[in-house]
Amino acid sequence: MHWIEILGLAAGALVTGAYIPGVIAIWKLRPEPAVAISLPMYIALSIGVLGWLIYGIEIGSLSVIIANAVGLPLTASILTYKILYG
Repeated sequence: MHWIEILGLAAGALVTGAYIPGVIAIWKLRPEPAVAISLPMYIALSIGVLGWLIYGIEIGSLSVIIANAVGLPLTASILTYKILYG
């Protein structure tokens, strides 16, 4: 594996892993409203992550695919919470 792909995997793990504490904290609030979460921001973020996933698949980049395949459910989870509990 080329060093740049290793760098991409490490960067993807850090960025994607950064969502996990937020997801846990938000879902612990249930069913309290998530007033501090911006609905438009998480809609845009989820669509953007989906776009990066599709892009990664198209160019065949393992690091882009993995980071965004893991990141999409995490961002979608926060978006779902916001929609359900406001």
